[in-house]
Amino acid sequence: MSKLIKPTEYKALLDTKQTEQGIKLIKEFFQQNLSTELRLRRVTAPLFVLKGLGINDDLNGVERAVTFPVKDLNDAKAEVVHSLAKWKRLTLAEYEIEPGYGIYTDMNAIRADEELDNLHSLYVDQWDWEAVITKEQRTVSYLKHIVERIYAAIRRTEYLACETYQQLRPFLPEKITFVHSEELLAMYPDLTPKEREDRICREYGAVFVIGIGGKLADGKKHDGRAPDYDDWSTMAEDGRVGLNGDILIWYPVLQRSFELSSMGIRVDKEALLRQLQIEGKEDRKELYFHKKLLADELPLSIGGGIGQSRLCMVMLHKAHIGEIQASIWPTEMREECRALGMPLI
Repeated sequence: MSKLIKPTEYKALLDTKQTEQGIKLIKEFFQQNLSTELRLRRVTAPLFVLKGLGINDDLNGVERAVTFPVKDLNDAKAEVVHSLAKWKRLTLAEYEIEPGYGIYTDMNAIRADEELDNLHSLYVDQWDWEAVITKEQRTVSYLKHIVERIYAAIRRTEYLACETYQQLRPFLPEKITFVHSEELLAMYPDLTPKEREDRICREYGAVFVIGIGGKLADGKKHDGRAPDYDDWSTMAEDGRVGLNGDILIWYPVLQRSFELSSMGIRVDKEALLRQLQIEGKEDRKELYFHKKLLADELPLSIGGGIGQSRLCMVMLHKAHIGEIQASIWPTEMREECRALGMPLI
């Protein structure tokens, strides 16, 4: 299991009962804080959507969705969602949400192509959220403002977890640092994107990397993004490209950077057309979601996903996401994790 991170002298600080209680505490507290910070209404979300409407999240464009036929729809194919990035925007329009308000929901997904390790599971659970914004708010400064409010909710949750379980010690810094992916490349030109994230997170503790999806000065992407939800190609007011990014922290248990959230200001009509062209996906203009966006039938928005099991893993100082959630793991990984003191559920 070459991808398994094996922390030396790891010992779970909470037993099974405390862990389950802690998961409940963290999930209930954080989602209430997130809702209050961003003025979000909770909604019910689908586990699957019809294939061919352009509603499912395409992630990096190569991951296969779990698909099945629906008997009562003449065997039309349905797909288990990868995330709800585009579904949420349709819902904002349907519910006629006004600027300054939004929605959040529990998103559950199956990602069959995930490479399994301490952070990646076949089962993905996250809080998917989306809020309506104005044209004037499509700026890096507004993106940073929202990131700071989300980070404040994360820090409050850490305080609660550490107050509840005295054996836990807080480690998140008071402030989150902002850096553009182009800056990271200039700072560490000889490192891979992942190594750059490790280096900057080790230094600052919590970082928001801006501008993910477009090619950088070296002709490579920091990471992949689908062309039809985050806006990664618009020139921002600071002179750099991109209105999206990732919230990353330095996680001392695993001695590495740790992504908690991917988020961003969503594409408007111009950005959608530009990004579809860049990625050679212009045929998507004929899909249901894309037609509605191009017809100005969807609101401008900002949104993202925050990993539920990942947040609980960090708050409870666990070394493997399988200590938080029930999933399927290779037998060898289960045995190795048990020997390392991190038994998987």
